Amino acid sequence: MTEFLPISSTGHLVLASQFLKIPSTDFLKSFEIAIQLGAILAVVFLYWQVFLKNKEAVKRVLVAFLPTAILGVILYKAFKSFLGSTNVVLWALFLGGIFLLVFERFHKEKQDGVEEIAAISYFQAFLIGGFQAVAMIPGVSRAAATIVAGLFLGLKRKTIVEFSFLLAVPTILAATAFDLMRNASGFLAEQFTFLALGFGVSFLAALLSVKFLLAFVKKHTFVSFGVYRIILAALFWLLVQR
Repeated sequence: MTEFLPISSTGHLVLASQFLKIPSTDFLKSFEIAIQLGAILAVVFLYWQVFLKNKEAVKRVLVAFLPTAILGVILYKAFKSFLGSTNVVLWALFLGGIFLLVFERFHKEKQDGVEEIAAISYFQAFLIGGFQAVAMIPGVSRAAATIVAGLFLGLKRKTIVEFSFLLAVPTILAATAFDLMRNASGFLAEQFTFLALGFGVSFLAALLSVKFLLAFVKKHTFVSFGVYRIILAALFWLLVQR
């Protein structure tokens, strides 16, 4: 449910693992990466025509993917180590929540903003991808980083939300494939069953999440998500971390 919302799906997985007292193992860290692939399949299911027929949109998605691809390979070990740090997640959620509130307070959407994904410039696409790369730190939120970047660059809210959906496909697919190639040989047989189950549930939940967010952005800003991030971090500090 949190994959496409600006509240950090990876951060929620990390916090849920600690709340459920699941030991932080290499498999758990891989699970927290691979499980998001189910959500990405939901985007492919809903937007398959864009991927097959809109070459200009696909080109811009690939350009936006480049910064994350490059930094992901170079800094893979460093960013994966963050998955074991609840404090990193909580600070990222908290500060990200404040940032969303401040941004929405001063941001004014342009009447002549970019309305079509194919109309996004390659430079804009690359900058959005650069913001996405920051979200490799769990708790930042890939969706929040890309959406805020798009709004700042003059895209319409619905346009950048849909672009964020599409950009998630190569990003999460590459992250999952890269991680599984490095670690899958060490998984037990029953652990693949856990992955498959989580993958299926993730797919179904993400279908609802995508439809919810598209309907939400037509009438609302992201202030409520900023408030939610702050409250979640504060409650976790008070009730779980102390």
